[in-house]
Amino acid sequence: MIKVGITGGIGVGKTHICNILKKMGYSIFSSDQVSKKIVSENTFVRDQIRKFFGEDIIENEKISREKLAIQVFSNKEKLKKLNEIVHPFVKKEFDNWMSNRYDEKVVFKEAAILFEANSHKNLDYVVCVTAKLQDRINRVMQRDKVDSDSVEKRISMQMSQIEKEKLSDFVIFNSKDDLVLPQIIKALKKIFDLQ
Repeated sequence: MIKVGITGGIGVGKTHICNILKKMGYSIFSSDQVSKKIVSENTFVRDQIRKFFGEDIIENEKISREKLAIQVFSNKEKLKKLNEIVHPFVKKEFDNWMSNRYDEKVVFKEAAILFEANSHKNLDYVVCVTAKLQDRINRVMQRDKVDSDSVEKRISMQMSQIEKEKLSDFVIFNSKDDLVLPQIIKALKKIFDLQ
C-alpha cells in the first residue's frame, strides 16, 4: 500500500484537492477533521487544553475554537503545546483508520502540520498544495469570517510554504487560475510509476 501525505499552509486548498481525490475513489484521512472531533469529544484532551490555556477557553462546557485560535495563532509555544496535546490522539486514530485499509493500493493523509509533527516519516510520498498568498488570505477570510490581519498572523505562525514545498515530493498549484485535476493525475501517475 502506498501512503501519501497531503499538506500545505492555511488556505491553500488542501480540502479541495482531497475532495477531488475522494471523487476519484481514494480514501482520505483528514487530520484537521479528526483533531476537531478529538478536541470536542475527548474529555482528557479537553481537560489538558483547559489546564494549559485556562478556564477562559471554555464556553458552554466546550472548548471555544475562536478563543483557542486567538491564543495559539499569537504564540508559537502555545501552538506547539496544543499540537503536543492533540497529535498523539490523531496518530492513534490514523493507525486505527489504516488497519481497515489493507486492501487499498493508495491512501491519503491530509495534515496541515505533516512535517511539524514528523508524520511524513511514516508516508511514502508527500504532496504539497500551494497557492498565491492573496488567494489564501481571501479564502480564509471568507471561510472563517476573519480579517486579513488575522489570516496573515495565522500564516506567519506556520512553517513557510516554501519550506513545505522543498520537503515535498510533489507540488500542486491551486490558485484561482490553476487547473488542479491535470496536476493530480500527473502526480498519481508518477507515484504509480515509482512503485
